[in-house]
Amino acid sequence: MPREAEPSTNARAFLLQALREGIRLDDRDFDAFRPISLTFGDEYGVADVSLGKTRVLAKISADVVKSSEDRKFDGIFTISTELSPLASPAFEVGRQDQTEMLLSRILEKTIRRSGALDTESLCIIAGQKCFHIRADIHVLDHDGNLVDASCIALVAALLHFRRPDFEVHGEEVHVFDSREREPVKLSMQHQPFCLSFGYYESGTIMLLDSTLLEEQCREGEIVVSMNRFGEVCQIAKYGGAPVDGLSVINCTTKALEKVKMLDALVKRKLEEDEKRRDAGGLMAELSAENDR
Repeated sequence: MPREAEPSTNARAFLLQALREGIRLDDRDFDAFRPISLTFGDEYGVADVSLGKTRVLAKISADVVKSSEDRKFDGIFTISTELSPLASPAFEVGRQDQTEMLLSRILEKTIRRSGALDTESLCIIAGQKCFHIRADIHVLDHDGNLVDASCIALVAALLHFRRPDFEVHGEEVHVFDSREREPVKLSMQHQPFCLSFGYYESGTIMLLDSTLLEEQCREGEIVVSMNRFGEVCQIAKYGGAPVDGLSVINCTTKALEKVKMLDALVKRKLEEDEKRRDAGGLMAELSAENDR
């Protein structure tokens, strides 16, 4: 199985020595993100996120399916991740490695199990028909911190997506095309984001948004999932050197500030996209102004 090329001994020693001196190789602060870019596609529910050189595309789709037997009043929400050789030569098509497994698990806990999406609003006829919302995460370029980039893309795509409207007559369901009736936004209860902290020197040095080189040299990682209200959805630490409780508390304190920043960024980009789509549309028709 192919693996990511390991950093040389000199590169590792240079990085660690720079961190001891309070310097990151890209001249960022220890708690700073790389430049974040968020764009939306022409279709609803497509979000493209770039975090430095890391790039992730999220696409949301909806289908009408039979309701689950054990959850008759809920719709279905699934998350699918794909790490292809396009992102890194270390990834193989059709083979799920540890990176993809951990990414899927963290996104499941952060978005689906925390109840971020109101699945009861996806029910059409209890026990018979419901909407199946599927989120596909495609990693296009891998330069570290896939978790944070994927979570931003997923939350932005869910907020941007519109499901088709429907009418129920008895037991018959008519799903309207977007040209027949305006599609409906998904009901989101809260918007959680993931913040990944890499630690070095037994937890005395903590880095936010690690690059691929920094990830390869770190002793471990802590992922904090939190919404803008300060509610922690999960804290994940998979192996690595032990970290004391005070360091974890410091991570959650820093995470709240960054989550508020990410939430404001996503909302601002959604408003810009809405204005772009509505240029010369309904709002222009409702306006009393005209050319004289």
